[in-house]
Amino acid sequence: MQSNALTVSAYLEEVPPERRVALERLRTLCLELLEGYSETMLYGMPCYQDPAAKEPEIAFASQKNHISFYVLKQEVMQANRDLLQGVSCGKSCIRYSKPEKINFDVVRKILLDTRSSSSPIC
Repeated sequence: MQSNALTVSAYLEEVPPERRVALERLRTLCLELLEGYSETMLYGMPCYQDPAAKEPEIAFASQKNHISFYVLKQEVMQANRDLLQGVSCGKSCIRYSKPEKINFDVVRKILLDTRSSSSPIC
């Protein structure tokens, strides 16, 4: 869902209750592991941007049929493809059909890889 919320906290208040815990956990991991990144609402979803970058590198959203986790560094997506077996993935989007399918250990690795990668975003 594309939201008009002005803050991530307001965004999380809008999401369906059955997804809120998973999205709050994604947010917590982003804030914890993407030290120095700014948390903003862009494109109707929570985004995390390195101050040196022009665009966000990580984002997530509650969509109609899934939770989307956007990883905008292709190098990071490619390096972690084998850990995403059985999960629907696009060029820069990981789609979790149910909150309980999110492997937060893999999310943690992706966030750490994003932070340490100097590759450009797609």
